[in-house]
Amino acid sequence: MAKVEWSAGIDTVSGALAKPGKNPQHSCHKMLLGTHRVAETTSKDCNRLYLRRKVERKSALTQDEKANRIRFKTVAAAVAARRQDLSKMTTDQENFLAQREQPNGKRTMKSYLWKLEMETYDTAHPNG
Repeated sequence: MAKVEWSAGIDTVSGALAKPGKNPQHSCHKMLLGTHRVAETTSKDCNRLYLRRKVERKSALTQDEKANRIRFKTVAAAVAARRQDLSKMTTDQENFLAQREQPNGKRTMKSYLWKLEMETYDTAHPNG
């Protein structure tokens, strides 16, 4: 394994440093991923770099994957529309605050709206 030494001012790196994109003109062909382990050790070499080639999908989308993508796209559009709907905003905020501290309550407004719209979609489309 290679040893990584950082320049002055860089202590740690975590996450993707370069990602392969969809546009071949403006992307690299490999992903560069940096990690930093924060566990207590006697070694100072806790940084690692990984290279990963861009992976092209070889199989076609299954019906379940297509249905999940349609579901996600539809619910995302419904959540975006609901966040802008002034007639539902006050009611949604009140209901959100009422359920927030419950054991299974959603902690953010966004997750609460996603839950509502997912339930609406699932009742309208019981078979998927």
